[in-house]
Amino acid sequence: MEFDEQITAVRAIFRSDEALAQLLLRHALRYRFVGAKQLLGRQGDLSGLCWLVIDGSVRIQAISVDGQRQQLAQHGPGEMFGAYPEPVALRGEILALDDTHLFQADAQQLAALAAQQAPIGAALAILLARQLDRALDRMLARTTYSAAGRVYARLLDLADKDNSIAPPPQVTALALSANTTRESASRALAALVRRGIISRDEQALVIRAPRMLHDMIA
Repeated sequence: MEFDEQITAVRAIFRSDEALAQLLLRHALRYRFVGAKQLLGRQGDLSGLCWLVIDGSVRIQAISVDGQRQQLAQHGPGEMFGAYPEPVALRGEILALDDTHLFQADAQQLAALAAQQAPIGAALAILLARQLDRALDRMLARTTYSAAGRVYARLLDLADKDNSIAPPPQVTALALSANTTRESASRALAALVRRGIISRDEQALVIRAPRMLHDMIA
């Protein structure tokens, strides 16, 4: 990613002017590209790094003693994850779901800069508050929706403005992100296809009746 593009990305994430964006890139942020399925961190590792997603997505998943995986979070453009403001033991494995562009920072270095520059601290506060709000929405869905309802809600979350998901989500990944079994997710998708609410091929999954799908979430 060219430096001008990095400046644009920092300004968008931090809602800053160009001078502050350059300050962040000089003293805190380092651009990094991570290929699909590449690990950024392993569960239990001590890490002093935090990341901000420019483009792409990452999943954080905990692995139990018997090898079962449970999704803890998924982060997309404009979101922050990892250690902040101090080093931490990672709660889960951090995996890039697709080709992902990131800013990487030393958590303590970024926190020190935020303490010195009020606009950076304010921007981080807004960013983290929005992420908390989204996390609470996901917790609500997990505790109140049925297994099928969680799959339907996840499809709507993944869809773009044209109600399309490209490439189509793998059933196993969809089940994991909806906190249900692969069999339940497969049945939910099959029911949607039968009713014509979605269509799916190798290129994309398209939601043909988004309002109907929304009304089915329960």
